[in-house]
Amino acid sequence: MTTENTSTAGPVTGPPEAAEAAEAPGPGVPDLLAVLDAVDNLPESVEMRRRTYGLLGLGAGMSVVDVGCGAGRAAGEMASLVAERGSVLGVDLNEDMVAAARARWPEADFRVGDARALPLEGSSLDAYRAEKVLHDLPDPAAALAEAYRVLAPGGRIVLLGQDWDGWVVDSANRDLTLRILRSWSDTIPSPDSARGFRRLLREAGFADVASEARCVQFTDRAFMPAVVGAAGAAEASGAADPDDVRMWLTEQQERMDSGGFLALAPFVVASARKP
Repeated sequence: MTTENTSTAGPVTGPPEAAEAAEAPGPGVPDLLAVLDAVDNLPESVEMRRRTYGLLGLGAGMSVVDVGCGAGRAAGEMASLVAERGSVLGVDLNEDMVAAARARWPEADFRVGDARALPLEGSSLDAYRAEKVLHDLPDPAAALAEAYRVLAPGGRIVLLGQDWDGWVVDSANRDLTLRILRSWSDTIPSPDSARGFRRLLREAGFADVASEARCVQFTDRAFMPAVVGAAGAAEASGAADPDDVRMWLTEQQERMDSGGFLALAPFVVASARKP
């Protein structure tokens, strides 16, 4: 999703591939789309998306919004489930992502918009879905208040997101890795929003709140931009010095090259109903 922090936060040095990524202003749209596609194609990601559709109870004729739609995969998939009489709107702040979504998934509608001020009438939707969005907002409760506004009574909401404090990366240097990952988490406006989904939904007025947990593993070089971003955050914040960052990046690059790289992230899927 476009809400992922995959850019660097400081002058990181390390292996050539990592250094080049660190010095760039950020991944271009084609590169970012490639990363998002790689993540979306993970078996765990496919299963979680399908689970969100089931929790929404999607069927013919329903009206749905996908907030933080990114390149539009979920919105496009949901369009096939609500059929011609239904409608799916994908909303994202990133104009480039919206343009890509329109090109890839013409069966859905896509607009640039803010999760806190959706371009929708009140009580107009049957289903609301938000994936990897609330962590990017300083006040996730504002987005859920907006979700409550646009959902019709009886409408369902499903949230999917990762807990940024729960990332795990295999490394020989545990203390350094913990510092790097914590620095990365500290760059996220609301890194612990996913663990708060149940509470936030209840506080927003939703009923029948339920949650499930998943663990997603990342094992290949498609995750390298995130590794570089985490290292850059640690160096920029002073949590790790440049030599330690270089050593850690070299280790992670070597593990990717040898097939030994492993990162894990906890995800939460939460659902509820507007009374």
